[in-house]
Amino acid sequence: MPKIRFDHIHLRSPNPEATAAWFAETLGAEVIRSTPGGKPRIDLKLGGQDIFIAEADAAVAAAPSSPYQGLDHIGLFVEGLDEVAAELKAKGVTFTMEPKQARPGVRICFIRGPENISIELLERTPA
Repeated sequence: MPKIRFDHIHLRSPNPEATAAWFAETLGAEVIRSTPGGKPRIDLKLGGQDIFIAEADAAVAAAPSSPYQGLDHIGLFVEGLDEVAAELKAKGVTFTMEPKQARPGVRICFIRGPENISIELLERTPA
């Protein structure tokens, strides 16, 4: 079997600048600007992973309402979930699920990102 590893997430946004700013201001993502093939592109580095943002034009369907089939959410590990949640609430972030104990050793919450992206924040501790 070939070795497979995660490479990136690709988002489409009607406003890539605003989407990048939200991820930078809200979650501390690094914004990386480039011009591959002469076309401007905005990428993010978040938690060591790459997120590419492409501009969505009128031909791209609107974001669905959660839950839906296909990619459900992005999961991000945090330390100190309750403190992180308090910081995000102070920034006005919308929570779709408040912090809770999912199972022994795992606490989670969900927030809504740009274009209705569902983002899970989770903290793992020894059970």
